[in-house]
Amino acid sequence: MKFLIDECLSPKLTELALERGFGESSHIVWLGRAGAKDWDLLPLIIDGDWTFVTRNSVDFRGAADRPGQKGQYTRVDLHAGLICLNGPDGMTRDVQIELFEQALRELDAAPDLVNQVLEVSLEDDGYLRVVRYALPA
Repeated sequence: MKFLIDECLSPKLTELALERGFGESSHIVWLGRAGAKDWDLLPLIIDGDWTFVTRNSVDFRGAADRPGQKGQYTRVDLHAGLICLNGPDGMTRDVQIELFEQALRELDAAPDLVNQVLEVSLEDDGYLRVVRYALPA
């Protein structure tokens, strides 16, 4: 598995992935794709067999109550996985790292993320909620 971290997230997440043994992981900015539109990133993600990590969950999986109804992954039959880190607007780097570390723990237990979404959300009460589901359904 190799992670591609969206530019809306800190490059520190990529460094964390590399430290954890995911040696082919990268960051959108490192690939020279800063400012690219979501629909322009999708071919790069799919063709590169990347597990994409983003906080722009709605843009990629669709609305939370109807994943797969809209979003970039509705056009994809096969993908290496999508990790959505959901937190407050202006989520700090420390919160991003906490959510990504939880995602990595989940993947330690069940590493196959093909055609799945792994969402790690920081709830209003401060607890982390983890949900995994198939996409496409």
